[in-house]
Amino acid sequence: MRLALAAGLALNVSACFRPLYGPTASGESMQVALAAVQVDDVVMAQDQDRLGHYLRSELIFALDGSGQDATPKRYKLKLKGSETVTTPIVSSTTARAEAGTLIGTIEYSLESLDGRKVITDGVATSTATYDRSTQRFASLRAARDAEIRLAKVLSDQIKTRIASVLAVIKPSGS
Repeated sequence: MRLALAAGLALNVSACFRPLYGPTASGESMQVALAAVQVDDVVMAQDQDRLGHYLRSELIFALDGSGQDATPKRYKLKLKGSETVTTPIVSSTTARAEAGTLIGTIEYSLESLDGRKVITDGVATSTATYDRSTQRFASLRAARDAEIRLAKVLSDQIKTRIASVLAVIKPSGS
């Protein structure tokens, strides 16, 4: 009896879920809907342009694969962000930071191409850690690698959030 009840409940609830990367409410594929997003340049705080560059590149690749797609654009993605570095571990003998944590915060806004209607907006935040070395260039490279990892994670968050919104709207509603 319990098994039949659980199966019946599962069957009723299963109709409530829509696969994220399946067809959208309009019937077009999610790939086509995501490719219709134009990614604007990322506005970053002073001297933090590198993270913005990496993030924009990751988003262009994540949304349409190359940035060269001929899909007509219906939306534009505006991005504004900042990054901070914290040093949670400091050596007691050298008084130098042994590790760093990059914290990236990106405000995003998906708008209609003409900018009159905001489809969705939000804030994506993530961290990436790296080890610091006494060798200056090794520390710089480790920090750059952490920025690249951070950009990938933030890009993934933003893409998933945009996909969840595009899955339920119709293109004519843009």
